[in-house]
Amino acid sequence: MMWGNWTIVNEFVLVSFSALSSELQALLFLLFLIIYMVTLMGNVLIILVTTADSALQSPMYFFLRNLSFLEIGFNLVIVPKMLGTLIIQDTTISFLGCATQMYFFFFFGAAECCLLATMAYDRYVAICDPLRYPVIMGRRACAQLAAASWFSGFPVATVQTTWIFSFPFCGPNRVNHFFCDSPPVIALVCADTSLFELEALTATVLFILFPFLLILGSYVRILSTIFRMPSAEGKRKAFSTCSSHLLVVSLFYSTAILTYFRPRSSTSPENKKLLSLSYTVVTPMLNPIIYSLRNSEVKAALKRVTHRTLGPKKL
Repeated sequence: MMWGNWTIVNEFVLVSFSALSSELQALLFLLFLIIYMVTLMGNVLIILVTTADSALQSPMYFFLRNLSFLEIGFNLVIVPKMLGTLIIQDTTISFLGCATQMYFFFFFGAAECCLLATMAYDRYVAICDPLRYPVIMGRRACAQLAAASWFSGFPVATVQTTWIFSFPFCGPNRVNHFFCDSPPVIALVCADTSLFELEALTATVLFILFPFLLILGSYVRILSTIFRMPSAEGKRKAFSTCSSHLLVVSLFYSTAILTYFRPRSSTSPENKKLLSLSYTVVTPMLNPIIYSLRNSEVKAALKRVTHRTLGPKKL
C-alpha cells in the first residue's frame, strides 16, 4: 500500500534459512521437527511427573514445573512458524502476526529470566539456610514468587512490542531472521529509533543482566557454603541439588548474553540466527533431559509413575 511517499507494510517476509539449498532446508526441517517433538514430550513429562508423584512436591519441583510450562510456550511461539518456512516456504507473516509473535517472545523470555533467578534463590535458601527453608519457602511464598516471575513478562512485552509497532514501516519488509525478533524488525523502521534503543538496552539490563547477577550472587554464596561443609557426602548432596539448575542457567544465559550484549557489527546475521537457535530451540529441549538424567529423584519418580501407570506385569 502507498501513502504519500511511504509504502505501508501489511506483512513481513521472514528470510529464515532461505539462503540454504532446498535439500539442506529439508534436513533442517526434520532436525527441528524432532527437537520440537522431544521438547514438547520432555516438558510435558516433567509437568506430569512433578504433579503426580508425592515425593516431588517441594518448592524446587514446583518451580521446575513452571519452567517446563514456560519452555513449552516459548517453543510454540517460535518453532511452528520456523518449520513452515522450511518445508512449505511459508515465509510471510502478517503485521499482527509478527507483533503477536514478538510479544510472546518477550513475555516468555523475560519470565524465564526471572524464574531462573527465583530457582537460584530457592537453592540458596535450601543450602545456606536449611533450618528456615520450610518457613521461607512455604506454599504461599512459592506461589507469589512464581506469579511475580510470570507477571514480569507483561510490562516488558507490552512496552517493547507496542513501541516497535507504533513506528512507521515504509519500504523493505524482509526480516533477516527466522522469527520476529526486535533487532531485525527495528532495522526496517524508517524513523529515529535512538530513544527506543536506549529503552531496549535498559530493559535488557533489567530482565537479562540483573537476574543473571542475582543468580551469580546466589551461587557464590552457595559454593562458599558447600566448601565449608565438613563431610564429602554433604558436599556431594548439596552440589547435586543445584548442578542441574546451574547447567540450565549456563546454557540459557551464555547464548542470550552473546546475542543481545554484543555490538551489531561484531556478529553477522547468520551467526545471530545460530545463537538464537541455541536458546529458542536447543535449550528448551535440553532442560527436561538435564533435569531427568542428572536428578536421581526425578528418575526414581519416573519409575514410580511408570510402574503405577503400566502395572508391574508390564514392566
